[in-house]
Amino acid sequence: MPTIKSIEDLKKLREEAQKIKEMRDQTGKTQIVVGMGTIGIAAGARETLKAILTYIEENNLPDIILRQTGNLGLSGMDPVVKVTLPNREEVTYRNVNPDMAQEIMQEHVVEGNVLNEYLLKE
Repeated sequence: MPTIKSIEDLKKLREEAQKIKEMRDQTGKTQIVVGMGTIGIAAGARETLKAILTYIEENNLPDIILRQTGNLGLSGMDPVVKVTLPNREEVTYRNVNPDMAQEIMQEHVVEGNVLNEYLLKE
């Protein structure tokens, strides 16, 4: 946390926080969240996240918000990836490895087809 020594410092911090909030609140964009708690990382979430990021970059997909979160509380299901397309329900995938991540990106994110075989069944 930066040290606030003046009103200007406080205003700058507020502006930065507002920009971050606006980025988070963007609608009309696909959102992907990868569970990156310690269990998820141990299960390979870092590699899954890298695979998703690589796919986004290689296919020039600018309208995707990729986020990380902590433990999602889904023991034994990590790595977990949540995908929300604009105006559609959130879909949660379980045990996502890098190859599955690439397939999810192509089939679900790009083509709009949910991959039922990878879904988290509650």
